[in-house]
Amino acid sequence: MLRNSKTGVVLALLFAASMWYYVARVLVPYQRSDALAHQRPRGNLSDLYPRWVGARDLLLYHRNPYSPEVTREIQLGYYGRELDPRRAGDPKDQQAFAYPAYVAFLLAPTVGLPFDGVMIGYECVLVLLTLGSVWLWLRAIGWRPKRATTALLVILTLGSFPAVQGFKLQQLSLLVAALIAGSAALLVGKHFFAAGAVLAVATIKPQLVLPVLLCLLLWAASDRKRRQSLFWGFSLGMAVLASGAEIVLPGWIGDFLTATRDYQRYTGGRSLLDTLLSPALGRVAALAALLLLLALAWRLRRAEVGSREFSLLLATALAVTLIVIPMFAPYNQLLLLPAVLLIAREWPELWNKGALSKAVCMLTVAIVGWPWLAALGLTLANMAIPAPSVQRGWAIPLYTSLAIPLVLIVHLASLLTRAARDQIAR
Repeated sequence: MLRNSKTGVVLALLFAASMWYYVARVLVPYQRSDALAHQRPRGNLSDLYPRWVGARDLLLYHRNPYSPEVTREIQLGYYGRELDPRRAGDPKDQQAFAYPAYVAFLLAPTVGLPFDGVMIGYECVLVLLTLGSVWLWLRAIGWRPKRATTALLVILTLGSFPAVQGFKLQQLSLLVAALIAGSAALLVGKHFFAAGAVLAVATIKPQLVLPVLLCLLLWAASDRKRRQSLFWGFSLGMAVLASGAEIVLPGWIGDFLTATRDYQRYTGGRSLLDTLLSPALGRVAALAALLLLLALAWRLRRAEVGSREFSLLLATALAVTLIVIPMFAPYNQLLLLPAVLLIAREWPELWNKGALSKAVCMLTVAIVGWPWLAALGLTLANMAIPAPSVQRGWAIPLYTSLAIPLVLIVHLASLLTRAARDQIAR
């Protein structure tokens, strides 16, 4: 697709349209019928709603968004009724306010507006931010592809299952992914203070930011004279956010930590490694992955922003995030965008490294491309076969979801090995 960009754009449009069709005409109808059959409240499916209600109650009515009363209010608006633990079919997710209190500052301009309008507006903002993220990451990794190639990458990103799911759910993960991309682009522009401040805002979902944050702080500490403004930008940003939240809600940190523990309890909180191994082995593997990541950050501490090594460090940190965070959801895979872009840019090198590398490349194409191919197949089937029969195959496009981060990490490891050799040679 990248070699013949015009043909690639046409195919990308076909795949993207198929993914949107699959979600709207296969996945969502299945979920509705399944919820109805099990008398399970489906809810308004907006990740923004609990945060918006919490922000509104905090800023307008001075109520604690972490309180049981606000949680009940959120459930009434989200599910249509309060959840009943005695009902076996009721959702486990309590939809409580489980974010840092300073997320309310981002939502402050919307708290006086009707939520229906806020929801539509936020979904449009997410589309624009995700589109912009492609450009920001291209800038961050120093890749200037042809216009047709850029268009292809944008179309595939907006038509990927993680993006479509994130748009439909109004997921704040997409906002965080865009903030991280913006921070990376600012770093490459050597606006270190601003990059740190943007990274502080991204901590509204701290689990998505922590690995890359640790790598960047270690990188900045290794050359404090030139890079310390990154630390000060992040520190000042966090101080403003945290102290501002403390002013409007004294003691919010304790409430947030309690809400986080409760969230882990009622959602299960299993990482990709927990799922593939076991909870005990998964925790050990996650710790090992984080230690290896920090060792890599130390090894590449002299890498300059915009260099191949620095780009690989950022992409690897975000890929590792996907396998260690205690929740595996496809929409978080937009954090893999820099890894995908780097691998696409370095594809000729990866393909020509040998027979084993070629096999991994073909496996990657199969794993990453499967959701689009399966969505296209279900789209065509839905036009010829009764809808209920097609809907029974709703999970087919998701078969490779668990494998996508892992196969990308294999490629990143290969590129990092080459970068390490080049560094030694210099």
